[in-house]
Amino acid sequence: MTHIAAFRNAAPFWISLGMVPLALLGALAGGWTVVLLPVYGWVSVTLLDGVLGRNTANPDPDTPEEDLFWYRVVTMIWFPIQFLTIFGMIWWVGRAPHLGTLETIVLFFGVGVISGTVGLVYAHELLHQRNRLERWLGDLLLASVLYSHFRTEHLLVHHPHVGTPRDAVTARYNEGFHRFFWRVLREGPRSAWRAERLMLARRGLPVWHRSNPFWRYGALQLGALALALALGGPVGLMLFLWQALVAIWQLELTNYVEHYGLTRRYLGEGKYEPVRPHHSWNADHKASNWLLINLQRHSDHHYKPARRFPLLQTYSEEEAPQLPLGYPAMTSLAMIPPLWRRRMNPRVRAWRRRHYPDIEDWAPYKAAEFPWPAGS
Repeated sequence: MTHIAAFRNAAPFWISLGMVPLALLGALAGGWTVVLLPVYGWVSVTLLDGVLGRNTANPDPDTPEEDLFWYRVVTMIWFPIQFLTIFGMIWWVGRAPHLGTLETIVLFFGVGVISGTVGLVYAHELLHQRNRLERWLGDLLLASVLYSHFRTEHLLVHHPHVGTPRDAVTARYNEGFHRFFWRVLREGPRSAWRAERLMLARRGLPVWHRSNPFWRYGALQLGALALALALGGPVGLMLFLWQALVAIWQLELTNYVEHYGLTRRYLGEGKYEPVRPHHSWNADHKASNWLLINLQRHSDHHYKPARRFPLLQTYSEEEAPQLPLGYPAMTSLAMIPPLWRRRMNPRVRAWRRRHYPDIEDWAPYKAAEFPWPAGS
């Protein structure tokens, strides 16, 4: 076990802040500097993974919350940083004649890298917490990319039903990312609405009751759209929508990688086995886990969803399937389905042999043909 309370141990998880000066440099200088953000987020972190290797040490999961102060701070200050970056950029572009159309498009692709690679990962951490402040910060981050329903879908559907046909973001074996992406965009909001409707019905309340969080989701997203329009006019609104699309694309790339081809055993009568570490792909690459605040220790996150990111554990190959590279490299590979299948399908088949040697017919699992979990 490792002791983690000191700031020097939390400091590597602050490398996300390095994106902000790169965004400012791109906005001020233009030209080739606008590509620095994507390079920082994907290429440099992947290279650092190769240099620094893996971190297989596990912190004490019983570390008290007061010892996690410096880890929590970076996630809690991120919304104002991201807010100022997105809307400051929208305001600036209308007053920056040195930025051409292509430069502006690439610059806001980089802003989407900030709001997707960092903002949505931090939102994910915040929405899992129990206190209202952190959950509100998570809601604000989601609204800044027009993906507020993710909170409902993630907490009420993905976590309880991962690895089953009910969960849209469990990528199916042989399903390419591009098909997966459009399927999730279509099914996700509808699935989240169904989950909230059923929860309200169990309380005897109508779907339009004020406690339905979709009212909050809509208000926050409309506020973000109105602010973008006020600051930048129609161009500002289009740039806001562009960065939001880039952020959502990155989130769903990550979702695709996290559970590709992994399923839970169907027990009959609408029941599935409990979630275990081997139902998520695990990666303990050091640098990419710094940037993504240990999201790649995803096996433990699903096994213990309430565990804060600095306390997440990693697992051996025998306990959980391992990705060959960190998320930045694996999500890039996922964009080329033939290469992805060549790299990952043998790993899925090895996972099946290891954990489910008795299952001979995988066709119903691959086609998501089993019934939805009871009551979902």
